[in-house]
Amino acid sequence: MKLRTRKFVGTIATVGFFVIYSLVAMAVGGQFVVGRGGIAEFVYFVVAGLAWLPAVMAIIKWMVRPELHHVNLPEPVQQPKGNT
Repeated sequence: MKLRTRKFVGTIATVGFFVIYSLVAMAVGGQFVVGRGGIAEFVYFVVAGLAWLPAVMAIIKWMVRPELHHVNLPEPVQQPKGNT
């Protein structure tokens, strides 16, 4: 896949991931965390606010990976058969 195509696909995947992740994180936080105290809410939203980083870093790493070019390697050199 060409670099330009990979960046386009990665951008769409990142935006889609952000939308889904933020909605799920808000729903989970609203259902299980809100109302349990300020410290619990703070800890949850700090963790939820940072938990997306590994996934997006993996997408970005894939996006900027250099293209693999097929290289025709030369034939191995055969040693002449001689009187040894």
